[in-house]
Amino acid sequence: MANRSRILGKGFSFPFHFDPATGGVAMSADEENIRENITVLLSTRPGERQMIPSYGCRIHDLLFAPQTHATATLAAAYVEEALARWEPRIKTVRVDASPKPNGTLSLRVEYKIVATDRTEVISHAIGG
Repeated sequence: MANRSRILGKGFSFPFHFDPATGGVAMSADEENIRENITVLLSTRPGERQMIPSYGCRIHDLLFAPQTHATATLAAAYVEEALARWEPRIKTVRVDASPKPNGTLSLRVEYKIVATDRTEVISHAIGG
């Protein structure tokens, strides 16, 4: 199992919290760590991280854009671009983005973990 975490990664859990069992910072590993890192990446605007200002995803630029299929296509491209740059443990298989009547943009990211060849899916929404 330690070998698996060395390959897939281990880090602080997201959202950040303390582990009541150990009293220390909660950690995540393996596929869970990858999922959490994708969520952090998609939730971060470029410029928010002082030490890595280019880290993040440009989908936030579309927050007040009209919720159309053109905006959804652009959002999918932004997600693919961010994942390709910042998450080397995965290969993006497909990103679907669709506008919802409540003003949100729904994202569905299908990706393959390079080390295990396992396909996973994560959903994310912006706006609203």
